[in-house]
Amino acid sequence: MALLEIDDLRKRYRTGRHVVDALAGVSASVDAGRTLAVVGESGSGKSTLGSIVAGLQRPSGGSLTFEGQPIGGRVYRGELRRRIQMVFQSPFQSLDPKFRVEATLMEPLTLLSGLSRREASIRVDELLDLVHLPRELRRRRPAELSGGQQQRVAIARALAPNPDLVVLDEPTSGLDQSVRGRIVGLLKELQAERDVAYIFITHDIDVARAIAHEVIVMQRGEVVEAGDRSVLESPRHQYTRALLAAVPVMDPGRRRSGARSGAPAPTVTIEES
Repeated sequence: MALLEIDDLRKRYRTGRHVVDALAGVSASVDAGRTLAVVGESGSGKSTLGSIVAGLQRPSGGSLTFEGQPIGGRVYRGELRRRIQMVFQSPFQSLDPKFRVEATLMEPLTLLSGLSRREASIRVDELLDLVHLPRELRRRRPAELSGGQQQRVAIARALAPNPDLVVLDEPTSGLDQSVRGRIVGLLKELQAERDVAYIFITHDIDVARAIAHEVIVMQRGEVVEAGDRSVLESPRHQYTRALLAAVPVMDPGRRRSGARSGAPAPTVTIEES
């Protein structure tokens, strides 16, 4: 049984007299300890899908099933809120600028895991160690951290209540290539240690190749191609081929399709620490 089943999920927005189908019947599944990469350009419905899975929006139709239990159509509370967490695209905007790192990490520990403030304070150091941040950063505020450090704090916050599934919405898009690689390496390391599942939303094909076990490609609210990560090597759908032609690939010995002859394709190096 899959950890999460997404079946014919739909989301419709009304803006004045106009109706927009952000999701038009999306189906997918995520197994424990595995990563589903959701790939597509802006406006494809990726972030809407992620926010519904994370319980931040209600779907207009379809169903979500978590460990065999239906969960769609409601805001998550209690144990379900602990078990499904989210990392947002901009860590600086998602972290409270007034909160020091220790307060940011203590909040989910006390509210979702039921730890005392003393227990949560001790756990903060363990979380900083987990995401490879110096413990002395616990007294800093977000503005005093680099972009990569902010994202590591956001990841630590999501992992604090020991979730089974984390939705990551473009978590590397605002980072330079070297930091992006380290964040992806960290996520893979944490997944191996904790058996946590990810839904990894991205427009970056390189990153999707590096982290995904399964892939769905979205266009205009629909899944146009799905499969394992070989989808990103030998796509069948014209839209997927267009995405691959426009985005750099991981292997420095290859050029992306459509690149000008003689111009080396940019690469992203994925590090494990």
